[in-house]
Amino acid sequence: MSLTEVRSLSKGVANGGMAEFQEMMRQQLESSMHTELEKLLDTTTGAEREVSKKDFEGFKNLYHRFLQVKGPSVEWIKIKRPPEDSIQPYDKISARGLPDSMANSLNKLVVVKLNGGLGTSMGCKGPKSLISVRNENTFLDLTVQQIEHLNKTYNTDVPLVLMNSFNTDEDTKKILQKYTHHRVKIHTFNQSRYPRINKESLLPVATNLSMTGQNTEGWYPPGHGDIYASFYNSGLLDQLIAQGKEYIFVSNIDNLGATVDLHILHHLVSQPNGKRCEFIMEVTDKTRADVKGGTLIQYEGKLRLLEIAQVPKAHVDEFKSVSKFKIFNTNNLWISLAAIKRLQEQKAMDMEIIVNSKTLDGGQNVIQLETAVGAAIKSFDNALGINVPRSRFLPVKTTSDLLLVMSNLYSLEAGSLTMSPKREFPTTPHVKLGSSFTKVQEYLTRFESIPDMLELDHLTVSGDVTFGKNVSLKGTVIIIANHGDRIDIPAGSMLENKIVSGNLRILDH
Repeated sequence: MSLTEVRSLSKGVANGGMAEFQEMMRQQLESSMHTELEKLLDTTTGAEREVSKKDFEGFKNLYHRFLQVKGPSVEWIKIKRPPEDSIQPYDKISARGLPDSMANSLNKLVVVKLNGGLGTSMGCKGPKSLISVRNENTFLDLTVQQIEHLNKTYNTDVPLVLMNSFNTDEDTKKILQKYTHHRVKIHTFNQSRYPRINKESLLPVATNLSMTGQNTEGWYPPGHGDIYASFYNSGLLDQLIAQGKEYIFVSNIDNLGATVDLHILHHLVSQPNGKRCEFIMEVTDKTRADVKGGTLIQYEGKLRLLEIAQVPKAHVDEFKSVSKFKIFNTNNLWISLAAIKRLQEQKAMDMEIIVNSKTLDGGQNVIQLETAVGAAIKSFDNALGINVPRSRFLPVKTTSDLLLVMSNLYSLEAGSLTMSPKREFPTTPHVKLGSSFTKVQEYLTRFESIPDMLELDHLTVSGDVTFGKNVSLKGTVIIIANHGDRIDIPAGSMLENKIVSGNLRILDH
């Protein structure tokens, strides 16, 4: 029975019986979904069937909760500012200093990178982690270099774990062979594979478990909140606990600011056992560019992540306000392995469902049920926010971000990027590159060399624009080539507080 039929039937039911009718329809939908999932499982055998069966258990739970949801997951009136001591300033934590025995703490740590995403938004095929971002180094190269440097410096054994998706697993595993002789143990596990749901019938669009033909679009990885279940199901969680590991540091692989911070690690490991913190979320101060980022609130006595999707429409502007909600989640998280195991075994991990609407290539409307890793904060004991410097949030989502990290604003050492001491302001310039720069390959052809940006505040580029070698940009620079025109910025140019528009061609000599 489709959603439209359910709605038309429900109109004919007297108000008194509406609740019972809706419950009956929910049960019928859930039963139909379970039948369809069994049919999908019957299309394969062996190990693939077992993996999919485990995945479907998680999906069924999410689908059941999705059918139960009535209205927004938060009541705006119950939202409170977090208590003063629940979000600690980074300076206070770093002021404690570090012990001589930092190696003991590092040997309790595992670094986990979320590696499920593709580079399609930047015009690249394959995993995003394999895009070159600096001196021919990919995101993955830089991550391995950082951890190897730690292991060599402190004579430790910090492993790297990659959470892949079915989109990135094969390509990532091929590339891992190149790190065989590096001083980093690398493990991988896969996110779950969930069926996309037809928006009208609320049943799966896939007809079998294969990833070929029309079925390719029938599946999705269900957001990074899936880390808890898939890490636990993979057996890797137990393996790491058996090796004496106690905490994971989780971050997005495209956040080049998310390096292992020894002060935060020391704070975690050196707490009194009676009040062990099981979860730390790194937050940082909002700027106008971050108004959509999730924020920490106090809700029903617990620290909780509030995402824009959970905010009632009437309060969206209030949520975006930099004065009321001053901080946002960087998605750099420090989490207790023992706590993850406990919560998984007790089935007590509580995360809000994100309903993500998509349109497939053929025009079919589908929904994806997802969760976010940070939303589980309310399930952990003594959770804490740490307000970290902005330098720990350096995501590369677009070629505008890529231009910043490739420039002389940053220096690269042992896989870590640090802001150049020659830059007078601690903030990064605001860069907006137009659609001619969206794809990495095209972006690279438009720069003979990356401009000097040490004194740049703002750069906007639109249209068919190219940059010669050794260009220097200072203050506010706006370059706009009108439709059909082209602007070539000559080699060696210095543009300071300039607006360039129209048509500027440099003749070939």
